[in-house]
Amino acid sequence: MSVATLAVLTQTGWRRWSTYRSAALAGAVTNTVFGLIKAAITMGAVGAAGGQLAGYGPIEGATYAWLAQALIGPVNVFWSNDLVERIRTGDIAVDLSRPVDPQLAYLSADLGRAAFTFLPRGAPPLLVGALVTGLALPANLLPYLLGIVSIVLAVIISFACRWLVSLAAFWIIEMRGASTLYLMASNILCGLIVPVHWFPDWMATLAAATPFPSMLQTPIDVIMGRDTGLAALWLIGVQVAWALGVLLAGQLLWRLGTRKLVVQGG
Repeated sequence: MSVATLAVLTQTGWRRWSTYRSAALAGAVTNTVFGLIKAAITMGAVGAAGGQLAGYGPIEGATYAWLAQALIGPVNVFWSNDLVERIRTGDIAVDLSRPVDPQLAYLSADLGRAAFTFLPRGAPPLLVGALVTGLALPANLLPYLLGIVSIVLAVIISFACRWLVSLAAFWIIEMRGASTLYLMASNILCGLIVPVHWFPDWMATLAAATPFPSMLQTPIDVIMGRDTGLAALWLIGVQVAWALGVLLAGQLLWRLGTRKLVVQGG
């Protein structure tokens, strides 16, 4: 696959999702409302802990909540994947007949989706957060530049995880159970509910053994400047390792699944 082909596929992802502007607006409103709720709860938890909780003050806790809500859309920490339905219906045969790698093709389209949703889904929660609670963000440029890299890697990891779970449809007829388990595990361990730094030791160790913190906790830590210099580069390096590892696992499982696949009529 050429770079030009991947660029075109990324553009198609952008165009597809930019068509649903009302849905983007509704998502921004929903994320902002939940941001208000989560910021209040987070600030209350920090206050109940004496004003500091695992390095978070009240404003830092609110900032975490607002950033988490802003990244929900681009990173897509929820379950959304066309692959399961295409395997179930047999339309996956069309993807197999195309002269492109299906995983890279779907990944490129997902990057286009993330690029479009970054502003309409991400900016409103941050603007409201700045007005309502204030945001504890760095004054220098480097954390934001590293944060962009971290967000892109988070999008790739999120896609790779959803792709890997979706491939179970080659063997499992009903995917609702698997998707629900994935949704519960990823939403908790990525730091969407509360920061991973607030987990008890055993749970933090469990989270660190999964790619989920790299989907949300890591980019927020980098953007907020909680980790700087070599520490921030280390976190990004962990993201790179998870992205490559899960994508490779997806490639291997894809090949196993396509060997098993039988499409009616062909």
